[in-house]
Amino acid sequence: MEVDNDLDQNLLQQFSCMGTTDKEVLISQLQKLVGNQLNDAGCAFFLDMNNWNLQAAVCSYFDYESPRDKLPFMAFVRDVTIGDGESVPPNTKFIKTWRVQNSGDEQWPPGCCLKFTHGERLGLQDRALVDSLNPGDVTDISVEMTSPEKPGIYQGQWRMSTATGFYFGEVIWVIITVAEGGILSLTQQMSKFHELGSPPKIGRASCRERV
Repeated sequence: MEVDNDLDQNLLQQFSCMGTTDKEVLISQLQKLVGNQLNDAGCAFFLDMNNWNLQAAVCSYFDYESPRDKLPFMAFVRDVTIGDGESVPPNTKFIKTWRVQNSGDEQWPPGCCLKFTHGERLGLQDRALVDSLNPGDVTDISVEMTSPEKPGIYQGQWRMSTATGFYFGEVIWVIITVAEGGILSLTQQMSKFHELGSPPKIGRASCRERV
């Protein structure tokens, strides 16, 4: 858990100063402060054990969830397909691919995956398994998605996770504009010709290279 990144101290102080006793409001505030990683029951558990003190509940959560081992590092490199805000026709399947890098000095442990965390999932797949990555290496991660039927702007957040459920690295976004007559990127269209009907590799890292 990256406490420094996920926990906004100013926001925490603002919430604490509100002094509300509304349990539903406190549960909602705790969910925001811990990055939506707890459901309502989990939030109620940590709040109840701290007499519904928001700041104490947040501290208890991070004390409980803090991993004993050092977490891996991950840096987002670029969007390989479907750049931010790119137009896609309604109800259309597409492959979203991100390029990421192991920016740390240790190999990623086995079982890491990219997981959907917030926003619009844009499909049934909520995670993509990633092979262990050596320090400095980059890899492409692909997820099959489907654009919604209604025009508009849709966005979702994804994060790398260890096999034990701890998030690490930068937040990865998918942002699309659904519009009638929208076209997929030329890069993705050309890739379909090169595949020659072969099914795309979904879920696992599909490319590994040195930067």
